[in-house]
Formats: sequence, C-alpha cells, structure tokens
Amino acid sequence: MAPAPTVQLRSGAHLPLLGLGTWPLDDAAAADTVDLAIRTGYRLIDTAENYRNEKGVGEGIRRSGVPREELFVTTKFNSEHHSRDGVRRAFEASTRLLGLDYIDLLLVHWPNPGQGRHVEAVQGIAALLEEGLVRAVGTSNYKPAHLQQVIDAGVVPDVNQIQLDPRRPRIEERAFHNEHGIVTESWSPLGQGGGLLEEPGLVAIAEAHGRTPAQVVLRWHVQQGMVAIPKSSDPRRLAENLDVFDFELSGEELARLYILDTGDAEIVDSDDFGH
Repeated sequence: MAPAPTVQLRSGAHLPLLGLGTWPLDDAAAADTVDLAIRTGYRLIDTAENYRNEKGVGEGIRRSGVPREELFVTTKFNSEHHSRDGVRRAFEASTRLLGLDYIDLLLVHWPNPGQGRHVEAVQGIAALLEEGLVRAVGTSNYKPAHLQQVIDAGVVPDVNQIQLDPRRPRIEERAFHNEHGIVTESWSPLGQGGGLLEEPGLVAIAEAHGRTPAQVVLRWHVQQGMVAIPKSSDPRRLAENLDVFDFELSGEELARLYILDTGDAEIVDSDDFGH
C-alpha cells in the first residue's frame, strides 16, 4: 500500500498525515507491530518515553528493512526532563533505546504548567533542532494558553498533539493552531471509551462509501489537515486504517460528524494531569 501523503511543517520536514500509535504495546509487541506496519506502508511511527516501548519500536524499525530516511519517528518525554539539560538527556536516552541517530519530531508529552517549566522544555527541543538532532519541535496536550507562552518566548512549535475525535473536535484549539501555523495531530483519533464507531450517523456515512466507520473517522481527520495516529496490532485493521486516501467526504457528511460533539466533559485536563 502506498504511504500516506504528507504535510510540510514550519521546520521544513514533511510529516505523514497518518501514522501508527504504539501505546500501550510492550517492547515485544511493539517490535512485531512496527515491523508489520512499516511493511504495510506506514512511515510515521509514534512512541514516548512513558510508553516504555522505545526499544521495541527501534527493533521493529530495523526489522522492516526500510531506510531510516524514509521514516518519520516521533517520541515524547516526561516532566522530569523539563529543562534545557533535561531535554538533551531525554533525547539521548530515547535515541539510545530506539537505536537512532536523530528523531524526526520530539514532543513535550504534557505541559505540567504547575511545574512552571513547560516553556523551557520546548526551548530545549528548539536547541536540538538548531543542532540538527531533531527535525521538528513538538508539544503534546498544550492548551492555547500554554502555546501562547511558548510563542511569546520566541518558539512556535511545528506540531501540537491533542486528544481529538469527532466527539471532541477541539475547534478552538485547532483555530489557534491554524492561526500560528501549528499542525494539529490527533491522539486517540477513533475515540476513547468506545461507542463512537457505533454511532448511527457515522455508520450510515460508512455504508454509503463502502467503508468501515473507522475509515470514515480517519478520513474526517486527514481531509481537514489533521494528522491521525490510530493504534492497532491487527494486520487487517492496520491496512484498513491506512487506506483512507482514495475517497472523500462531502461537506454535508463532515458537518454530520460534527453533530457528534459532546463538549469538553471527556477531555483530559492538561492543567491538572500530566507525567
């Protein structure tokens, strides 16, 4: 299957619009799944220090045999590394586990604003970018207020990864991202807690296109310029999730999916939660 189209980031790097999420796979499962996903056509692989599977992800990358420069590997670090020196240590630990010389996109996993170092953490990634050790600067779970503080300090992230699906479309956050040229990346793009893929309106759209509900939801993301990182270890689902670039949702169908918006009730609050 052909790899996903890409979106160009502020840094100049090209980020695939659809990739593989690897939480909560352990090292052994991550190695098998990443290898299979890359051979299926995936080129974006997303992991994190907190997933405890970076070694397995690196093993899967090596097994696949695909040249490193064809892949876009992203990882994230925890709050204990929210300093310039700490970011460098986190980078060194991740590259050692992954077995890589550089990381395409390094992200602050959670802002932990109460700690007061969420701006410095991003500045630490920007320093690595200047050295050519990472290709793009990322944040994860940053609210517009957090991002504004980072921007005011002189850094505009390439990507902000947030919890996002048709039930939680994060319209205000996406508008802020678009205003500043930040690409939105969706974690749990198929929804958390189940139920989304059984919504009658979604099922009807899927039937009309001869697609699965999951494919329609992923198309909803990528058609609007958001990067989606669904996670699956099932060979059939891996292939289906990537196969969303040869059909298009109408404006009316996109609007019908926005009707599923349930508000902010089930969104993890990054002012309070983080690691």
